[in-house]
Amino acid sequence: MEKFGRSQSVSRKEDIRFLTGQGHYVEDLIPKDALHTFVFRSPVAHAELIGLDLEAARESDGVHLVLGYGDLVAADVVVGLDGTIVKNLDGSQGAAPFRPMLANKRVRFVGEAIAVIVAETPAQARDAAELIECEYDELPVHLAIAPGGETIHPEAPENLAFDWGVGDVKATQTAFDQAAHSIALKVVNNRIIVNSIEPRGCYAEWDGNRIHVCVNGQGVWGAKTRIAKVLNLKEDQVRVTNPDVGGGFGMKAMMYPETYLCAHAAMLLSRPIYWISERTEAMLSDNAGRDLVSLAELAFDKDYKITAYRVNTVCNLGAYNSQFAQPIQSELFSKVLMGTYDVQTSWLNVKGVYTNTTQVDAYRGAGRPEAIYVLERTMDRAARELGIDPWELRRRNFILPSAFPYKTTTGETYDVGDFARVLARAEQTSDIAGFDTRKVKSAKKGKLRGQGLCYYIESILGDPSEGTSIIFKEDGTVDIFVGTQSNGQGHETVFAQFLSDQTGIPVDLVTVVQGDSDLIAKGGGTGGSRSATTQNNATLVTVDIMIQAFQNYLSEKLEVAFDDVEFDDEAFRIVGSNLSPSLLECAKMVRSDGRNDLLIHEARADLDGRSYPNGAHIAEVEIDLETGEVTLDRYSVVDDFGNLFNPMLVEGQVHGGVVQGIGQAITEHVVYDENGQLLTASFMDYGIPRASDVPFMSFVTEAVPSTANPMGVKGCGEAGTVGALAAVANAVQDAVWVRGIKQVDMPFTPVRVWEMLQAS
Repeated sequence: MEKFGRSQSVSRKEDIRFLTGQGHYVEDLIPKDALHTFVFRSPVAHAELIGLDLEAARESDGVHLVLGYGDLVAADVVVGLDGTIVKNLDGSQGAAPFRPMLANKRVRFVGEAIAVIVAETPAQARDAAELIECEYDELPVHLAIAPGGETIHPEAPENLAFDWGVGDVKATQTAFDQAAHSIALKVVNNRIIVNSIEPRGCYAEWDGNRIHVCVNGQGVWGAKTRIAKVLNLKEDQVRVTNPDVGGGFGMKAMMYPETYLCAHAAMLLSRPIYWISERTEAMLSDNAGRDLVSLAELAFDKDYKITAYRVNTVCNLGAYNSQFAQPIQSELFSKVLMGTYDVQTSWLNVKGVYTNTTQVDAYRGAGRPEAIYVLERTMDRAARELGIDPWELRRRNFILPSAFPYKTTTGETYDVGDFARVLARAEQTSDIAGFDTRKVKSAKKGKLRGQGLCYYIESILGDPSEGTSIIFKEDGTVDIFVGTQSNGQGHETVFAQFLSDQTGIPVDLVTVVQGDSDLIAKGGGTGGSRSATTQNNATLVTVDIMIQAFQNYLSEKLEVAFDDVEFDDEAFRIVGSNLSPSLLECAKMVRSDGRNDLLIHEARADLDGRSYPNGAHIAEVEIDLETGEVTLDRYSVVDDFGNLFNPMLVEGQVHGGVVQGIGQAITEHVVYDENGQLLTASFMDYGIPRASDVPFMSFVTEAVPSTANPMGVKGCGEAGTVGALAAVANAVQDAVWVRGIKQVDMPFTPVRVWEMLQAS
């Protein structure tokens, strides 16, 4: 394979493996003698657990182990699961109710784990579960996204988990009092189920001294630390591996009870133990996403400049705090609260409530899609009520390029941006001029057509530090060890490609090694669109150290001055000679000279600041008046991702993110009945978007290189979802506005839209 030029659209090298069935997922790696795990789960949403008899299950054929809460306590397992909390407005800590690994005395959502059975076969484990006798005294169920209702946790009166705020409440009120215009809009952000193509799974092996846990997560180091804590082991007694993963989207960043339970069972039985979720089980037990209601208000002066912004949100946490749930709709929401608009007066208040539903946590974008959705829906409403073009309203309020670096009201420092330039490009690529003609054609077919704009910005999150190790192997190939974790984004391609770009090592000779805590000293995993920026930044530093080390070596070996050894990103050049050894040739030389110290190079690096990708999404929909069916007819994206490592991979990430946004906006609809039973617990009832729901997407970039990293790049993994929600919703609103419909909320399923049209 030839060496590719920099920032080229190189095809994903790992896809050959995946498409030919050679991927190595958890289920492909399970040891042959492993025992199967089945989790017995609560069939009711809220009840006192007044009786649990596991003895018949323990005596069932093929069963090796049955565990309940009391068994974990007796074994000195740390039975409480972690949950990050935020501070309340009064300075106190948010609620931190105990979340047991297996239910104790009370169950709080359908699907909560009560007991675990380990058996020779899946059928035997399932048969044993049928023998478990469990008595419940059912309690009233609380499902409303509002304080009140039956108490779920004594530590949270009125089921209020936290009451958090940021900004200046008094200055914001003053601005509203003095405003020439003000606009208010209630915005509902519906709950979704993540539904990664590969469900959660894990296996564990115990050798008498060390536990090896293989899990399809989003990194190994957080899992390693938590497993050691829960099982009372030293960290060097724990090895965590993370193989190929079929999608994570934030949901797999957390630790779940099943991983700990498999590890504990492996230690008790000295046999490998595995667990793979079934699809309905996943829908019941995986962390869900979104699920919040906001009242947003904008204040304007007489020239339609925004003078203040106020948001009051109530978010659903589910039955317990998940690992990162409380910060998602508070701290992370706030990072892009004011979006791309030059406003220095704002107030955000967020209340989190517990309900008898599955936990809610990070889903692609984690707080930033929610914030932009609220803001851009409200900007669209403001344009309609003020009688100003929505594109012009945004232009009038953009932060000017001369204002960067720009400090926001919530403490973020945007490094660069030229939002008007990006929007101007979007006006061209989306053919705004032709919209009226298309609208007339739709009307002739008896359909409504609407166009929606969303201008988004997001903040890259996660650990700004990452490490890289580069090892030259005896067979002439090179391993690069990374601390991030691919969940399908194309890391094996982009990290190998970047190393090749910087060193001249052919990309097909580079192997990316990830997901093994024994091989990688430390890593931040994947999440927050951090991977490419942080990892390649560390690679850049490692390459600099490596080049200098080889320059020293060549200087000594060839007896020339250090400054006479130059490197041009492909080979060394020795001034005054025709010598031009490549790095691979140098590796052979140092190996022959016994300089094995020069065959391994590693470094860690920190980013000085975050990058802020931004862009414009324009959606056009057609609505069938007779059926209520919403068809997404056109979709255009212009993104500012700064410089690009691999444009094709970037476009793929945007496509995937947009489709997930389209799914939430049009087809995905989580429904619980009044008893807390999940009615959308299979693909027969839950509407994953299909190819027919997604139009061809126009995608271009308009780069404003970031100043927050030496490569000038901005993360792209979540941006598609951040922009898609409001673009689609605003298009639907535009289509039905002429019918007098002024409140539209996702998901825009045919029945919901038909009912809106009938009511109008």
